[in-house]
Amino acid sequence: MKLSFPSFIFLSLLLSSCIVSKKKFDDMLAQKVKAEGELADKTKKLDQANASISQLNDELKKIKKDNDSLSENLRANNKKLSDLNKDYEKLNNNYKLSLTKSGKLNQDLAQQRDQLLAIQDNLEKTRLQNDSLSRSLAEREKKVKELEQVLAKKDKAVQDLKNKISNALLNFKENDLTVKVKNGKVYVSLAEQLLFGSGSIEVDKKGVGALQQLAKAIKDQKDIHMMIEGHTDNVPISVKSKYMEDNWDLSVLRATAITKILIKAGMTPNQITSAGHGEFSPVAPNDNAQNKQKNRRTEIIITPNLDELFKILDTN
Repeated sequence: MKLSFPSFIFLSLLLSSCIVSKKKFDDMLAQKVKAEGELADKTKKLDQANASISQLNDELKKIKKDNDSLSENLRANNKKLSDLNKDYEKLNNNYKLSLTKSGKLNQDLAQQRDQLLAIQDNLEKTRLQNDSLSRSLAEREKKVKELEQVLAKKDKAVQDLKNKISNALLNFKENDLTVKVKNGKVYVSLAEQLLFGSGSIEVDKKGVGALQQLAKAIKDQKDIHMMIEGHTDNVPISVKSKYMEDNWDLSVLRATAITKILIKAGMTPNQITSAGHGEFSPVAPNDNAQNKQKNRRTEIIITPNLDELFKILDTN
């Protein structure tokens, strides 16, 4: 059974008192339902943000491809325009020469005049087409540049955030935690030995210190969102209770315990979402002790605000 962050609060309140009045029970149940709805909404928005990033990258590739095609058409039309100008000059010279000849050339003169007018018309159409292509190319190049600037700005913000977090956690061992950038997000992976005892949901002092340092480094950044994910290996928990029956429960309770520490250290509650994956999202096969240790972890995934990218997409 998977418990959400609100479920953990609900269960924690039940554990804090052996006897709960029906009114209190109903109030806590209503809070649980409301919190679960908010969690679902946050998860949906995060999925939409990821889908929008993928759509943006596809759109950028398409625009670049279209620009290449427009550039090729512009070069071809410029050559055609040059050839038409040469033909025009040639016919115009012939036309002027024909005016000095006798009347027997009138028929040829009229024919050349018609050809000249047709070439002039074609020349004007080609010029208008070139003007349109030039404007379209300029607009697309401006759009590509704008998208590239925003993406570069986002990538720099993510890298700066990663560096800030890494510097804040320099005093911890590499096998206790790692900080890396993946898919435009910062991943902070904390090993079980840094945070919890075996089967425990209580963060030890060393882990609390790490989380406090993390919160201190980024609590003033209101343009980010954090997803706290609990993970376990595939070994069943040794001691079961009414509120913790399996690794699903253990991972959720650990995630919410970390969330509370981050909020207490200064993070804004609406910036954080808690989730548990149990044993079902391993980073290595659960076939030996070393791999199982890798899988017993908590991942904090930090995503920058994507509003600026969404605005560009909306105006596309």
